[in-house]
Amino acid sequence: MNPEIVPIHRKESLREDGMLFVRTEGILDTMVNAPLIITGLIVVALTMPLQPSFSSTRALDLTLYSDGSVHISAQIDVDPLEPDFEVDLFGPSIDNFVAVGENGFLLSSEIIYDKVTIDTFGSSSITIDYDIHDLISKEGRIWTFSMDSPTDYSLLMPVNSIIVGMNAIPINMDIENDQTKLDLTSGLSEINYIFGTTNPPTTNPPTTNPPTTNPPTTNPPTTNPPTTEPTTDLSTLAIISVPIAVAAAGAAIMIKRKQTKSVSTQTTVTQTPSSGSLDTETIFKMRPEMREDDKEIVKFISENGGEALESDLRKKFLQPRTTMWRAVKRLERQGVIEITKKDLQNLVKLKKELEEEE
Repeated sequence: MNPEIVPIHRKESLREDGMLFVRTEGILDTMVNAPLIITGLIVVALTMPLQPSFSSTRALDLTLYSDGSVHISAQIDVDPLEPDFEVDLFGPSIDNFVAVGENGFLLSSEIIYDKVTIDTFGSSSITIDYDIHDLISKEGRIWTFSMDSPTDYSLLMPVNSIIVGMNAIPINMDIENDQTKLDLTSGLSEINYIFGTTNPPTTNPPTTNPPTTNPPTTNPPTTNPPTTEPTTDLSTLAIISVPIAVAAAGAAIMIKRKQTKSVSTQTTVTQTPSSGSLDTETIFKMRPEMREDDKEIVKFISENGGEALESDLRKKFLQPRTTMWRAVKRLERQGVIEITKKDLQNLVKLKKELEEEE
């Protein structure tokens, strides 16, 4: 006797005509929930590629200076719904950090080692600018720039620099204001360069021909033959000659006094109080790689008695606070100036001694 196998969970019924009927319990609920599930999956798929775009770098520009510092300017897209945003910097030696939102307002920030936390204040795009001293090294005459960038970037070489080697091929190379500009790809880039020798313009001193002093011509006295006219009486000649001699002596004394007065006046004008600082020519010879705009600042400080307030420098050169502060810090790193406080203001002084660069 063969046992009959009957499915336990079989819910369909078989009619006598052979047609199979399936129960539709729960199908309606499945049809209603399916679009919701599909919509949720689509939303998740769309949001996944959007999240990294909130922290993507839109533009990265680097400018190399002759003193070994690098100015970095980056434009970053951030999530406006996040209250703050953390950015990885390219090193810990940071100066003059500024963060600006898309509306042009300065954003507060806090730097800890090589990271900075910026308050977004609802900005979707943030521009950061800062100077860094960790990307360039020097050995002998050869300077080396090295950076591992997460994105493509542009690099502006220093003035009067000559590239002698690089480990990466740039996307593009151009000349901008007599400076080499490179477009580089992401990854590790290393560039070796030197500074060309620039001879300063020779300024020939004005040729001053010495005055030609012709020896006085001494004509032999002419001896006129004696005339038969009556000679002048000696008493009359004495009466006439005495006033003439007195007048000549008075004129000589007056001329002497005027000469003495002019010499003393000239001496007083040329003697200026010395500030004890080095003259500009000596500074420029000892720092040949100094930027031209920094040289103008040094000249102004020297003409101002060797010291000047930073606010006066901004007024003189019509520069914003951050730009002038970067210039002052560059001169301080080169050992040209020292910064002190005076009435809660920065007082910039030229140093009395300048150390030789190795």
